[in-house]
Amino acid sequence: MTFDPQELGRSRADLAQTLKDLRKRAGWTQTRLAQRCAMSQTKISNIESGKLTPTLVDVELILRALDAPAQLVSEIAALARLANTEWQDNWALMRRGLDKRQNDLAAFEQSSTVFRYFLPTMITGLLATPEYIRASLADVPEVQRRKTVAKKVERQEVLYDKSKRFTFILTEQAARWPLVSPEALSVQIQHLAALAQLTNVTIGVLPLVSREPVPAPLNVFSVYDERLATVEIQTGVMMFRDRRDVSAYLEEFSGYEARALFGADARAKLTEWADACR
Repeated sequence: MTFDPQELGRSRADLAQTLKDLRKRAGWTQTRLAQRCAMSQTKISNIESGKLTPTLVDVELILRALDAPAQLVSEIAALARLANTEWQDNWALMRRGLDKRQNDLAAFEQSSTVFRYFLPTMITGLLATPEYIRASLADVPEVQRRKTVAKKVERQEVLYDKSKRFTFILTEQAARWPLVSPEALSVQIQHLAALAQLTNVTIGVLPLVSREPVPAPLNVFSVYDERLATVEIQTGVMMFRDRRDVSAYLEEFSGYEARALFGADARAKLTEWADACR
């Protein structure tokens, strides 16, 4: 399915109005529809007002209850998938302030328990030293950069919340990419090895030389629980809530997980790479 970024902003309102119109044409009240779908009337009201974006399962239940024709089901399902996808372009993020984006990420981290990160190109902010973070924001205006660095470092506290579990998988390229000086990179890689010893943090590495083929990595992505996947591309971030999209990224992550080094093997490899920087 092709996503037009211009459509993503309209799709939620369009979906809400379409479902509301369909219910009214059937002559049903919100209460009757809620009963048939095993939902609350409040949930139906929030879906129709656009306050709540329904999942594809929610939409399927509503369409089945209203006995919608097959062609309409197909069209509304496509609209629902658009409604469960969000596009954030880098220019809009810069205008808003990158430090504000950190607040959004902190909210995801607060509301989630299980985190999976695939990092094929660089080290993510949660694992980065302040010097590495500053280097990653070299093109950002100084005032905004200071605020963003502070927010990124503040977010790292979530790694010490034992109620949450984190799995990071990094390629060798991501770990060794020369974003900072060799000495600073050695410190950064050693920092990864230290974080890997936290009981709720698992760090896996994918060396360039592997005993078995590894699927070609395409994008940086993160999965929060099993409800949200964020995918970074050159010009922005896509956010997927459709269970099929999220499942696809979970499956891809499992493929890398099966081939990565963990535990003592990962720490040994990280130590080797850190020593090579000196």
